[in-house]
Amino acid sequence: MLAAVANGESTVTGLLEGEDVLNTAKAVKALGAGVERTGQGAWTILGVGAKGFTSPTTDLDFGNSGTGARLMMGLVGGHDVTARFVGDGSLSSRPMERVLKPLREMGVIADTATGGRLPAVIKGGKLKAIRYSPPEASAQVKSAIMLAGLRAEGVTVVEEKEATRDHTERMLRAFGVAVGVEERAIHGPVVSVRGGQALNAIKGAKVAGDPSSAAFAIAMALIADEGEASATGMLDNRTRTGFIDAAKEMGASLRVEADGQATGEETVRVIAAASRLKGITLDPALVPSMIDELPIFAVLAAFAEGKTKVTGAAELRVKESDRIKAICAMLTVNGVAVEELPDGFIVTGRGARGVPGAGLVEARHDHRIAMSALVMGSAAKDSVTVDDIAMIATSYPEFFDHMATLGANVVQDGQ
Repeated sequence: MLAAVANGESTVTGLLEGEDVLNTAKAVKALGAGVERTGQGAWTILGVGAKGFTSPTTDLDFGNSGTGARLMMGLVGGHDVTARFVGDGSLSSRPMERVLKPLREMGVIADTATGGRLPAVIKGGKLKAIRYSPPEASAQVKSAIMLAGLRAEGVTVVEEKEATRDHTERMLRAFGVAVGVEERAIHGPVVSVRGGQALNAIKGAKVAGDPSSAAFAIAMALIADEGEASATGMLDNRTRTGFIDAAKEMGASLRVEADGQATGEETVRVIAAASRLKGITLDPALVPSMIDELPIFAVLAAFAEGKTKVTGAAELRVKESDRIKAICAMLTVNGVAVEELPDGFIVTGRGARGVPGAGLVEARHDHRIAMSALVMGSAAKDSVTVDDIAMIATSYPEFFDHMATLGANVVQDGQ
C-alpha cells in the first residue's frame, strides 16, 4: 500500500503470498500503481507519487481481508477518486463503521450496505486533520486514520486506549515519513502524522515473518510428545508477541534468539520444545498483542493442566467469525470443557495428550479456527476434522507443507 503511493519504484522480498496480500496487490494496481511479481515472494511496485490514485474501472475485491479493506479505505480517502469496495460473505458481514466514522469526520464520503457493511463506495478528496480517540483498541482503525492523514491538511492525531500493533508507524518511517509517538503511563500512545509528506520508494524492503503464522508451528511443537521446532525470521515486536509471553507463563519451553532485521523491525528465531503446560489467567493487557493468536492459545489451554481464563477479548466477536463462539464450539466438539464469557472464555484443560478429539469442527469461514483445529488434531487422542479449509490460503498458503514438515498427518478429501 505504501509503495503504491510513494515516489519511485520499490522492491520487496519475503512477501507472504496469501490471498489477502494478493488481493491488496490487485487493488493498488487497479488504482494506478505498477505491480509486478518478479519471483517467489519478490515484487516490484511503481508508486503513483504526487499525482495520486486514479478511479478504478472495477470493484476493489478484498476477499476475506478486513485489514486490507479497512486500511485501503483510509489510503483511498485522501485521493480524488471513487472506488467500490467488496469482499466475500464473511468480510461482507463485518462492521466497517468503526473505520468510516472517523474517515467521514476527515471529509471522506462513504456509502455502505445496510448496517455499515460491504459493499461500500468510498469517494476521497480534500481532507482535514482530526484528533480521534478510538472507542476500541484497534490497529486497523488507527492505521486507516493515519493513512488518510498523509494527504490531510494539518496534523492528524490518534489517541489509543491501549497500545496496538505499530507496523504502520514503523513502515511509514521506512518510507521517509515523520511520525510522532508520545508514550503515556496509563493509556496507549498518542500517534500523529502531518499531512502533505512525500513517501520515497524503498529498494530491497524485506518483510519479517508473521508471528500469527509462526504461532501454529510453535503450538504444535509445545503440545507434541517429544522433539522441538524452530521458526526463523519472525517479527519481534512488543505489540505482536503476547502469545510467546503467555505460552511462557503456561510453562512452555521456549527460547528466543536474535535473527536480524527487516525494514524497521527486529526479527528472532523461536525454538519450541514439547512441554507440560499449566492453566493460567491471561493478563488482559496481553490480549491486544495476541488477539489473532487466541484461537491457537485456546488449543494450548486444552492441553494444559487446570483452567485457563481469557477476558478482555470482546474484539473476537467481530473477526472473520464470532471467534469466541467458534473457539468454544471447536473445543466442545472435541471433548474439552469450556465456558463462554461475554469477552472471552474459560477452558478446563485435559493435560498433555488428554484431549479426546474425534470432533467435526465448523470453521465458519475463519482461517484461524480451521488451522487451530488441525493443530489440535496433531496431538489429540483421535483425529480432528474440519469442514472447510479453503480459507486457509487467505493468510497462510504454506500451512499444510509446514504441518507435514513437523510430522502431522493431514488428509484432505480426495487424497
